[in-house]
Amino acid sequence: MEIIYRSIVMFLFLFIIVKILGKKQSKNLTLYDYILSITLGSIVADAILSLEDPITNGVIALVVFGLLGYLISLLSYNSHTIEEIMDGEPLVLFENNNFNYKNLESAKFSVAKVLEFCRLKGCFDINELDCAILEPSGDVSILLKESAQPLTSNDINNNLQSNSPKQTLNYEIIVDGILNINELKKAKKSKSWLNKFLKENNKKIEDVSLLSINENNKTTLFTKEK
Repeated sequence: MEIIYRSIVMFLFLFIIVKILGKKQSKNLTLYDYILSITLGSIVADAILSLEDPITNGVIALVVFGLLGYLISLLSYNSHTIEEIMDGEPLVLFENNNFNYKNLESAKFSVAKVLEFCRLKGCFDINELDCAILEPSGDVSILLKESAQPLTSNDINNNLQSNSPKQTLNYEIIVDGILNINELKKAKKSKSWLNKFLKENNKKIEDVSLLSINENNKTTLFTKEK
């Protein structure tokens, strides 16, 4: 019965704290929010299971950390500098038709992971990507090139539908210096073609961050910066 009582009390206090901190605690967590959530959860678990200690200790610790989180959120709201320190700042991963390798390394983000986020956002061809940004929440925002953006009602009214580009499937043959034989076969290309292509560009497989080819036989090559 003691555990049930403690569980109910801590649940009510945790619910109040989370409501005070706002919806940010349950969606799009930044690193700071993630740490705070884990800490609050740990406090609640210890308060429930440590039957030899008074439950008031857990309640006090929960309230202190909750108020601390609220104070930091308040300071972050009123100061962009504090917000950047606590939440981090966006990092540009792709712009000007190339990957930003410095930011990729800083964020421990691979080219393959950027491509994954792009596919999840509906961009299957890297040539259609204008910009990709890693947000403080850990999500990646993408901006398609103007020619690849979906048609609007104005486009249709102006009879531009026939000029809109058709998305094609991209075969990612080399990603982060690793050759994918299956993708090479799907692209209907041979190892001899690949070797010839790399030789013409004076590159080795390990030098390539991305080599892809679409169904229109358009080849895209990005190489690692020295």
